[in-house]
Amino acid sequence: QVQLVESGGGLVQAGGSLRLSCAASGRTFSSYAMGWFRQAPGKEREFVAAINRSGVSTYYADSVKGRFTISKDNAKNTVYLQMNSLKPEDTAVYYCAATSRIVAVLKREYDYWGQGTQVTVSS
Repeated sequence: QVQLVESGGGLVQAGGSLRLSCAASGRTFSSYAMGWFRQAPGKEREFVAAINRSGVSTYYADSVKGRFTISKDNAKNTVYLQMNSLKPEDTAVYYCAATSRIVAVLKREYDYWGQGTQVTVSS
């Protein structure tokens, strides 16, 4: 069992930055690949970024490529999402997730989810 707790969300103006953190407890963090997803009101939860178990390989949705960076610190049991050049369309609840797969980009491939953190970008 893995427990995930996100933090770092908030209100920011367009063009600004935020860094989300996701702290994991439970089984060995380095055994899990991690992902970030987001869900805007009235929309499906969508993939944002993923990182493999070792933290070497990363994957991004086209909508955030070049603006967001996912990273993983196995020593701190934490995954991060650095978000730069934020846009109003980035407004959503952001969720981190863990999977025992080597890496994953689909919701159904993730085993554990956090409770989410709200990100609001004003224009």
